[in-house]
Amino acid sequence: MSEITYKEAGVDTQEGARAVDAIRDAVKSTYRDEVVGDIGGFGGLFSAAALKNMQEPLLVSGTDGVGTKLALAQRFDRHDTVGIDLVAMCANDILACGAEPLFFLDYVAIGKLDSGHVARIVGGIAEGCRQAGCALIGGEMAEHPGVMAEDDYDLSGFCVGVVDKPKMLNLENVCEGDAILGLASSGVHSNGFSLVRRALTDGADDDTLLASREDLGGLSLVDALLAPTRIYVRSILGLLASGAPVHALAHITGGGITENLDRALPRGLDAAVVAGTWAIPPVITYVVDAAGLSQEQALRTFNMGIGMAVICDPSDAAAIKETLELHGERVFEIGTIIASDEGRDAKGKVVYRDQVGA
Repeated sequence: MSEITYKEAGVDTQEGARAVDAIRDAVKSTYRDEVVGDIGGFGGLFSAAALKNMQEPLLVSGTDGVGTKLALAQRFDRHDTVGIDLVAMCANDILACGAEPLFFLDYVAIGKLDSGHVARIVGGIAEGCRQAGCALIGGEMAEHPGVMAEDDYDLSGFCVGVVDKPKMLNLENVCEGDAILGLASSGVHSNGFSLVRRALTDGADDDTLLASREDLGGLSLVDALLAPTRIYVRSILGLLASGAPVHALAHITGGGITENLDRALPRGLDAAVVAGTWAIPPVITYVVDAAGLSQEQALRTFNMGIGMAVICDPSDAAAIKETLELHGERVFEIGTIIASDEGRDAKGKVVYRDQVGA
């Protein structure tokens, strides 16, 4: 019986080694002082010495992916920003309790490994880690011949952060009368792309999708849809470090405002969100119109222009808004916390009101 090598079976370990070399500088560019060692070991090492300065340090972890936004990236050979999306989806999640992201690990499953291709993907992950201030300390590149097409790949990410328990944000801090501030999103982010593709891109030719559009500010539809998810870590951590009395945060991700803002509400309190108080990105309006979505469905599918919500005392709202704007955020006052009309024991929910005078 003749020998069948691993390479002949579809897995090229030498190309894998070249891929590690190709991403080495990008990975090292994310390192913090707490990182111990270098890539290539069996596990990533990160010093926990700084946690001794906290009263009661809590580790906070999160995991997520990019979803079918990858199908659009693969179709147009755009692989350098989906890694930012990957980090954003994980880092913004753990940020919601006030945690600082410390380190990140990635998992790249790919049909056929190409070191240059992987370098672009991981380069985006490294950029996301730099934006989030966390270190990329490890990961896995797995070649899947016979399971995935050669040009196909999928991404998963894993983020670990820390928060001092006495400073942790949670829904128990939220009070009736609190203000709700919305931080602008950068577009669709990384949710709802199965609907985006069904409504807009799967049946359209490449030239149409790549054409510059006035209604998208001169961007093509591909450029607007692939804009990477905004990472709010530095601005929110800067806000918290200033001593601002934030009561709670909500990352507006899959499920839109309707199914994410309610996660920051205690029983007996609802979030009354006022329509028309913030700017909706043109690309989201375009997608909603193309899909023929009702306002209700749009608000529970897409972020609708709000990527993170901050809940605070109304007397602090102006100062918090100003601080966030100094950190580069666009901030809108989008609503108020109200008593639930279903009683004190009712689960908190999001309700929508029309803007007065609109």
